[in-house]
Amino acid sequence: MARQSLSRALVTASWLAEAVRAGRVGAGLRVLDASWYPPKERNARQEFKERHIPGASFFDIEECRDKSSPYDFMLPSESHFADYVGGLGVSNDTHVVVYDGDEAGTFYAPRAWWMFRAFGHKEVSVLNGGFKNWVKEGYPVTAKVTQPAPAVFKARLNRALVKTFEEMVQNVSSLKFQVVDSRPEGRFRGTELDQGLESGHIPGAVNIPFHSFLSETGHEKSIEEIQEIFREKKVDLSKPLTATCRKGVTACQIALAAFLCGKRDVAVYDGSWSEWFHRAPPHYKVSELKRSKA
Repeated sequence: MARQSLSRALVTASWLAEAVRAGRVGAGLRVLDASWYPPKERNARQEFKERHIPGASFFDIEECRDKSSPYDFMLPSESHFADYVGGLGVSNDTHVVVYDGDEAGTFYAPRAWWMFRAFGHKEVSVLNGGFKNWVKEGYPVTAKVTQPAPAVFKARLNRALVKTFEEMVQNVSSLKFQVVDSRPEGRFRGTELDQGLESGHIPGAVNIPFHSFLSETGHEKSIEEIQEIFREKKVDLSKPLTATCRKGVTACQIALAAFLCGKRDVAVYDGSWSEWFHRAPPHYKVSELKRSKA
């Protein structure tokens, strides 16, 4: 099971390079650059225009989201997602490969991977090692922007893969599912600010920083290493599991890591700490900093 999951959820740079060389990028295979960076640091769209994997299109997470929500990057409606990815040439029969250019190796690509899965698309993979390693290994890049022919994509949200604020509140007492938080330890514990926001965590959550699953080169660690990480944190992959973070992005790294181990039903709390901080009652926000001040 694990090997099948691995082949479906990840593709290697060499595999994708061969697909590019053989001219297979098209209606049956679409490559999407899902990069996003803080505006003052880097410009993802501009970097895409300057160089990207040949045949790739830019998946703009700023456009493919619920713009009416006060929280960042919340899932768009089914029709919005369908129209957006259809415009990128993705149909329900397309194998989608997503990547990003983050220095970590992979940062936003798992979010795009999870979005496709949440809307019912199974043939979606993450480029293992990301654009950073694609370039490092000497594979081709281009500044030529291709315009894919529009396709028809029918989206159907799999609600089992998405948790709402209300469900998270109920779980604090019911403990129906495990919660893993992928933020850095200081933000989880509440000892450092989280992008200007007071930090802390949901009661009962376990902390596994997302970079724990990445090697020094930025590739996903082996299935055996990932399984050991979950075991050390006493996370049981045979039981229900929900991932959370700051704004629903690195939580998807938890979902991907578990998927590689054969667990395909990890849900993501889409609002994550951004929503929890603003909506949860004070005693539902665990912070060591608050305790030290008391």
